[in-house]
Amino acid sequence: MASFSSIGIGLGGSVDVNALIKASVDAVKLPITKTGGLQQQAAVTNAKVSAFGQFKSLVSALADAAGKLNSVTGWNGVKASSSNTDAVSVSAVGGAAATSFSVQVQSLATAQSSISAALQPTKQPVGEGTLTVEIGSWAGDPKAFTAGSATAVSIDVSATDTLADVASKINGAKAGVTATVLNDGTGERLLLRSNATGEAAGYRLSVADADGGNDDGAGLSRLVAGATTEYARNANATVNGIAVSSPTNAFADTVAGVTFTAAKVTTEPVTITVEKDSSAVKKNIEAFVAAYNAVNSALNESTKYDKETQTSALLQGDSTVMTLQNTLRMALQSVNGSGVLRNLSAVGVVSAGGLGSGNLSPDGSLELDATKFNKAMEDPDAVKAFFRGPDGGDGTEGFAGKFKAMTDKLLASDGFFATKTKTYDSALKLNAKEVERINDRAERLEKSLTQQYTALDTKMASLNALSTYIAQQVTTWNKSS
Repeated sequence: MASFSSIGIGLGGSVDVNALIKASVDAVKLPITKTGGLQQQAAVTNAKVSAFGQFKSLVSALADAAGKLNSVTGWNGVKASSSNTDAVSVSAVGGAAATSFSVQVQSLATAQSSISAALQPTKQPVGEGTLTVEIGSWAGDPKAFTAGSATAVSIDVSATDTLADVASKINGAKAGVTATVLNDGTGERLLLRSNATGEAAGYRLSVADADGGNDDGAGLSRLVAGATTEYARNANATVNGIAVSSPTNAFADTVAGVTFTAAKVTTEPVTITVEKDSSAVKKNIEAFVAAYNAVNSALNESTKYDKETQTSALLQGDSTVMTLQNTLRMALQSVNGSGVLRNLSAVGVVSAGGLGSGNLSPDGSLELDATKFNKAMEDPDAVKAFFRGPDGGDGTEGFAGKFKAMTDKLLASDGFFATKTKTYDSALKLNAKEVERINDRAERLEKSLTQQYTALDTKMASLNALSTYIAQQVTTWNKSS
């Protein structure tokens, strides 16, 4: 932009053309920049978008909390206990029937193990040939081996392999056993142990010795000749006097939904108890209360009015916020048409900090009254029926199902929040379009005024030069006369 100190003697002094142009442009932009103008309107709208985004997130969390109260699994919580956890521990899955039974442990599950005769000299080649490992079971007296379904694994041993090399090859073959070398002072011994416990996880080690003698105690056959074996065993116990067996110390299929694990042999019966777990229900109800209070608090903060400072929160007086708040509060007033428990207060969900309308405190918050909840949980089926509806139903008739349906509607692609987002997006687009129109007008005005003042300056410069020339001529004439 050109800068002129003066535009002619007729103006009576210096003129700030830049200031004149800026003042004209600023006047055009005033609808954008003034208090309450387009710029401020856009900032406020964006703040409202952010606020409703927070509301949506909180309502989504509330919907999840309602969903857990409506889920079958949320009502199937159980807890299991043992009268002697050192001997028998227990766990139970949700839905397991309440029960009690006694367990006595006669033996623990073991893995098969074996140790070869001592080999001398140590760290020397063992002998060439092939080792074969088969997984299966041993039975009878004398013991007879029956191979299982797993494919036998063959391991080639070279003429230069030491016992450590052999152990490494066995482990690398993943044959279902683990090999270790023991040096007990009398020589090196090959220790083998099956990787799993139980009678079906036994193994047989056989040798094809390159020297032709598979059981002569020379060469590679030394690994099986004279070996000592401890055979695998199942864990054995009785449940209410009935014998049961497991390949591991965990009895997972003996009582439906219950797993008890033996840690040691018992001399006295161990009592296992499985009962309904009300703590899981309480936790889900507390989560619902917390989620509702989070939404309610955010709505209250966004619409409050401070009398002392006479300032309003961002959404104070916003009818859509009031609609949302009323929708949530009305949903809390839902009454169960059937069943022993008819409303939230009956299950212990009551107003927080004072008496309000229905279940609501003056500020709309909730809390869980432990005394009322514990009283209601004396009949857990009634509490379940209040939240989920009658047994055999789809869960839509209870409080939780109805509340979840309401929140899902709010969160739907064509629901409350989607509609509000579209409204704000439309307002922001119109705002941006108007700002662009005004800025374009201001730019054109600035360009036009700059051109006009530049032309005027050029003209005034020419006239000033002519004036100076005439003055010089007059002076010359006066001197010569």
